[in-house]
Amino acid sequence: MSPRLVRLRRTARVWRLTLRNGVRFAWHRVRRVFSHGERRDALDERFVIRTSADVARELGNMKGALMKFGQLLSFIMEALPPEAQQALSMLQSDAPPMAPEAAEAVVLAELGAPPQKVFLDWQRVPVAAASVGQVHRAVTREGLDVAVKVQYPGVGDAIETDLNNAEGLYRLVGAFALKGLDTRGLVDELRARMRDELDYRLEAANQREFAHAFAGHPFVRIPAVHTATSSHRVLTTEWMDGIGFNEFLATATPAAKQRAGESIWRFTQHAVHRLAAFNGDPHPGNYRFSAEGDVTFLDFGLVKRWSPGEWNELVPTIDAMVVHRDPQRLVAAMEHVGFLREGHGLTPEAVYAYVSTPYLPYLDDRFTFTRTFVRDAMATIIDVRGPHASVIEQLNMPPSFVILDRVVWGVNAILGKLEVDGPFRAMLLEYLDDGPPATALGRHELAWRRPLV
Repeated sequence: MSPRLVRLRRTARVWRLTLRNGVRFAWHRVRRVFSHGERRDALDERFVIRTSADVARELGNMKGALMKFGQLLSFIMEALPPEAQQALSMLQSDAPPMAPEAAEAVVLAELGAPPQKVFLDWQRVPVAAASVGQVHRAVTREGLDVAVKVQYPGVGDAIETDLNNAEGLYRLVGAFALKGLDTRGLVDELRARMRDELDYRLEAANQREFAHAFAGHPFVRIPAVHTATSSHRVLTTEWMDGIGFNEFLATATPAAKQRAGESIWRFTQHAVHRLAAFNGDPHPGNYRFSAEGDVTFLDFGLVKRWSPGEWNELVPTIDAMVVHRDPQRLVAAMEHVGFLREGHGLTPEAVYAYVSTPYLPYLDDRFTFTRTFVRDAMATIIDVRGPHASVIEQLNMPPSFVILDRVVWGVNAILGKLEVDGPFRAMLLEYLDDGPPATALGRHELAWRRPLV
């Protein structure tokens, strides 16, 4: 099948999905007019469940940017009914894999020989399959256990098509789940980042950079890259044992969940505040866990880097909100960076009440993340007709901060599922203001950093 025909068929699938759910939404709105109370709530829930299942089913078979969008939606949407969350959760783990022969053809084209000759041992059945590539377990000629990520043939064309069609799908999903979010900024930022994910040489460089930055870290593990068997569309890294997020969630002890959640949180904070580069794709499929709560961090294809001065512009807003808890200072900082235009007419207290919603864990001395907190915070943020409507209408999200916002919500969702408890205000001050370590892991990290300071 020609690339042009593949693109046309893929585009048609997207628009059929959009049309199908657009009609469903229109009919839902008509039925709502003639319903009240519990009947209206039941209709709303049924609409979300059916639409989520449709999106999950369609995107689960469409490798590329659209599946990645579905992954993003699936793990932050605690505000959705449980059945809708369950449908979308299929996108977090395994997608339908490509045939073994197709993966082997990519290895042959990239490395000059079939995988059975490149590697001492090659497992034809993949251990994982996701939005851009799938992972096979293998053993190098030197006897090293490795994970080999092989890119899907044609996924580059698929992603280009997805990026051209994504806004229509974002508007569709925004009609029932993402109201109030800057979907255009998200599309633009993803369009700038997604092409990088297609070149595994860039991902390998990112992973080497992070592995070097976290070398010897007491609780962050990043697999080493095996350069000799890595290329444009093949990435080979050290094999790391561990279980997936859902299995860990179901079997881990509270202490293990606490350790894992705080490790993920601290990994993100260290990268954002101290490295000026962070992994912008924090969905649960990118972690592997030990029974004790140790975390291995995977997939560095989508890395956001602060340009000179970018992070310094954002810090005053967080500083005003968390360190000073000062609404007037917050509004001034937001006006300076472009979150609010001057002359907006909003009271500082109204702005603070809305903007601080996802940062509530850092406003008290101790906080426990829960699914309820994430659900209620997200519901507040997307409620364009609620008590914060006037603030939502005035807010703007500078595109360079879209990925950071994604990380904030993504990590919040993970911590909520793990029910992590801690002195998060003091923990954040470790990174914002070089405060003293507030937990045992904080002390371990400080001891690791001391030779570097």
